[in-house]
Amino acid sequence: FIAVIQAILSAGKQLKRLHINEEYEDYGCNKIGVAIVQSALLRRLILTASSSNVLGNAVKLLSTLNKEAADKGDFTDLIIISKDQFPEVARARKALQLAKEKLDNLIGLYRKQFRNHKLEFTCVSGTTHLVELSIDAKVPSNWVKVSSTKKTIRYHPPEVLTALDQLRLANEELTIICRAAWGSFLMEFGEYYMDFQAAVQALATLDCLHSLAILSKNKNYVRPIFMEDNRPVQIQIHAGRHPVLETILQDNFVPNDTILHADREYCQIVTGPNMGGKSCYIRQVALIAMMAQVGSFVPAESATLPVLDAIYSRMGASDSIQQGRSTFLEELSEASQILHNCTANSLVIIDELGRGTSTHDGVAIAYATLHYLLEQKKCMVLFVTHYPKIADIKAEFPGSVEAYHVSYLTSNNDEGTIDSKSDHEITYLYKLVPGVSARSFGFKVALLAQLPSSCINKAMIMATRLETIESSRARKKSGEKQLQETPSSDQELETQAILLKSTASFHGERKEDSEEFVSAVRDLLSKLKSATTDDDRAKSLKLLKEAQGIANELINR
Repeated sequence: FIAVIQAILSAGKQLKRLHINEEYEDYGCNKIGVAIVQSALLRRLILTASSSNVLGNAVKLLSTLNKEAADKGDFTDLIIISKDQFPEVARARKALQLAKEKLDNLIGLYRKQFRNHKLEFTCVSGTTHLVELSIDAKVPSNWVKVSSTKKTIRYHPPEVLTALDQLRLANEELTIICRAAWGSFLMEFGEYYMDFQAAVQALATLDCLHSLAILSKNKNYVRPIFMEDNRPVQIQIHAGRHPVLETILQDNFVPNDTILHADREYCQIVTGPNMGGKSCYIRQVALIAMMAQVGSFVPAESATLPVLDAIYSRMGASDSIQQGRSTFLEELSEASQILHNCTANSLVIIDELGRGTSTHDGVAIAYATLHYLLEQKKCMVLFVTHYPKIADIKAEFPGSVEAYHVSYLTSNNDEGTIDSKSDHEITYLYKLVPGVSARSFGFKVALLAQLPSSCINKAMIMATRLETIESSRARKKSGEKQLQETPSSDQELETQAILLKSTASFHGERKEDSEEFVSAVRDLLSKLKSATTDDDRAKSLKLLKEAQGIANELINR
């Protein structure tokens, strides 16, 4: 309590030095009506925190309390008595003093009794007021032996025991009375509570504004512009930055623009590699909007924003196992809250919705959720996903939705293939550009996480196989017939070989040459099939090299 009141008093005295109610003179010695502190908000806060009532009451309160006793937690000596304040405390302290004096005066009686003017009370192991005599000294039978050594015995005479009881009683009464006085003191403080509460809130606000001002100055923040309420909701941020990460990364942080407009594009679907900066981007937009709305400058080159009624986020993953709620249920519960509460004046950021279930279910739920936001709510939406299929929603909302991805470079600049080299040698550019990213580069993250190399290689082979199956299905569905397609069965191999044989005969090749050619092709296709289905990466590479040799021989014939 004392520390808080002292802090309020000290801060108020310093703020008084600003003299914000005084006018100052210009060079011509003419008084002008321009205040030293021009902000009406700052003037009000400073006046509240340095109010004469607050400072006067703070001095009065501190004059009643003993700081040294407060530091020790000693209630009996806490209250400083002045004039007619706390008379019951004064009486209790007087009674305690008399009890102490009565006890201490007993030593004179025992000095006379044993004719020893140097005799003093002794304290041993916390036991006070012991009379220590030689082992051969004769004492009354009602003296209580407490302890002894080889040469001495320590006693408590009955008069001492009675006086000690009276001292303990006086101490207990003083403690009770002083605690009651402290309660009475706090009740008196209650009369000033509202003034002190206002001063504390003003100081807290000044502290916040001061921190934001220093940050804005040091980090080159800009003052945001707020749209009029009668204009369409829009967010326009030029070269926006994440206020936390830019401090960590210093000059290496890559800024991004954000343009959303209620009558035009009001939804961005963001795709891209893992660790490419997708979550950072949507968080920085939300943080800039939040900082602007609390009255702060923002980390950007310019920012035009609406007054939002809420910022809703669905990010991260956590369960509530004690309530029997899975991670996916928690995820969808948050999404449900957003769908029920957001409005056209809300900003919604959603990160990877639908990843807690099967791919088909996840894509469907993410697509439907975004569709509901766009059709029913028409709020500002930043939607991060690893499902490229979600971007197809653009066809249903032309002009209102656009797909973006965080850019990157690979060694071969090829986004469509899977191989260890391109996955390991990816460079993140962190710049938001139009378009959908075809890949997420999960193997790069697996490498950074130091998964065993055999595990990563196995995953790459499986990914290649799944990608081949998926592309094969897509080609079959579109009716495309490509001879280079990887055969899926021995029957297909034989069929392709027969077609090749017929083609060779058609071109007039000799039967022996034709059969040799078909056999080589059959061998080539067989090795290709084995390479794409074998789990042993080294064996797969060996088969590919053998297939390459056969192909070169066929080409050079």
